[in-house]
Amino acid sequence: MTTRILLAEDQKDISDLIEMNLCQAGYEVHCVSDGTQALAIARGHVSDLLILDLMMPGMGGLDVCKALRSEKDNRPILMLTAKSSELDRVLGLELGADDYLTKPFSLAELLARVKALLRRSDLVKDASTVKGNTSSLSVRNGALEILPTKRQALFHGTALELTALEFDLLLFFAQSPGHVFSRSQLLDAVWGYSHDGYEHTVTTHINRLRGKLEADPLRPEMILTVRGAGYKMRESR
Repeated sequence: MTTRILLAEDQKDISDLIEMNLCQAGYEVHCVSDGTQALAIARGHVSDLLILDLMMPGMGGLDVCKALRSEKDNRPILMLTAKSSELDRVLGLELGADDYLTKPFSLAELLARVKALLRRSDLVKDASTVKGNTSSLSVRNGALEILPTKRQALFHGTALELTALEFDLLLFFAQSPGHVFSRSQLLDAVWGYSHDGYEHTVTTHINRLRGKLEADPLRPEMILTVRGAGYKMRESR
């Protein structure tokens, strides 16, 4: 089955170039030029991944992302941003975007990010078909239980609503409790790249995890900051 991508980019030259390269890579691409169109089509069109430009006429990529996530739409979202909009990039991640690329970017890097997000999304789909008792494969840390085969995470017995990247990040921590990882190491291990300038991706995803795990995200007890070194999950209890 052909993988379908919705691309929302208002600069036609950039849109045409991205579309051409995605099509050459075997993807089916639907292009729109503003956020309003993007949201309407995303709601009624079966797409496997969305690529949203941050700044567009009508609705911007941030608004589209926020609207879809509020509707429990967990399809992977890749945000395209300008280098000068660091605050907006962070906000985009906080609103639920999975990853972002700053313009100008290489098309090879874009394709690599797309493949990584789709591969993670496929794992989620495969996990939804897993049946039977998989408790023997679970990873536990106190009230946290992770079922890697089912790609489920339970906290105090309640299922956590996690994006594919949030799940992978949580599982990575849980498999090595007490081990300190730098943001660069986490980018390389979980996202599959370690380019300078993308550390905010890690920080924001950790903040999102804390918001779902911690009684007080400002005083975390599960995923801890090690000043000057990185992050770790507390030792198993």
